Amino acid sequence: MKNIILFVATLVAAIATSAYKPADTENDLKQRLQTLSGTYADAKPYAYGQAWGQRVFTFNKGKWTLVFTLALDPELKMKVFEFRTIGNYKLQEKSVSVANTYNAVFYEDKKFVTVKTTDQNLINAFGFAPCQITPNIEKDISENGCSAWKSVKACPGDYDLLSLDDEGKLYFGERPADNDMCSPEKRPTTLTPPVVKVK
Repeated sequence: MKNIILFVATLVAAIATSAYKPADTENDLKQRLQTLSGTYADAKPYAYGQAWGQRVFTFNKGKWTLVFTLALDPELKMKVFEFRTIGNYKLQEKSVSVANTYNAVFYEDKKFVTVKTTDQNLINAFGFAPCQITPNIEKDISENGCSAWKSVKACPGDYDLLSLDDEGKLYFGERPADNDMCSPEKRPTTLTPPVVKVK
C-alpha cells in the first residue's frame, strides 16, 4: 500500500513538474510579440512636458505603423503636429534593464509629418520652419528629416523596448528628450504607459 501511495505521489509530482514550464511562458511572450496584429492606442493622451500626445500603432505580419499626435491640450483640440512612420520590426534578446521585456528594433522605411497649426511662433518653436511644410498637408521627410526626426538614411530605425502584459497591454520604451534612439546605446531603460488594443 505504501508503495502505491509513493508511486501515486511521485506520478503527481512528475505531472506537476512537467506542467510547469517557465520557458514555455517566456517563449509564448516572445511569440506573441513577434506576431503582433491589430491596432493599439493610448487609452487617453498623456503629458509630454507642457503638451499632450497620443500614439496609435498598427501591426500586421511583421510590419508596423505609428501615428503620433501632439497637442497643447489633453483633449487634442489644439494640435501642433502629427508624425507618421511605417516599416518592419525585429525582436531581439531579452532586456537586461526591464523584466518581461525584449529589446526590439523598429525600422522606419518612411517618415511623414503634418503640421496642424498655423501659429508661426509654434512652427518656429518646434523647428518646422526650415522644413517648408504647408500646414495640414502631410510631407514626406524620409530623405531630409525635419525638426527632431532624422532622415531615414541617418536613422533607419529606433532601438526600443517591447513588452506585453497578461491583459494584452503593449509597452514601449520611454523616449529620450532629444528623440534619438538611432543606435543600441540609445535604447531606453524604462517603459512608457501602455497602449491598448482597439481593433
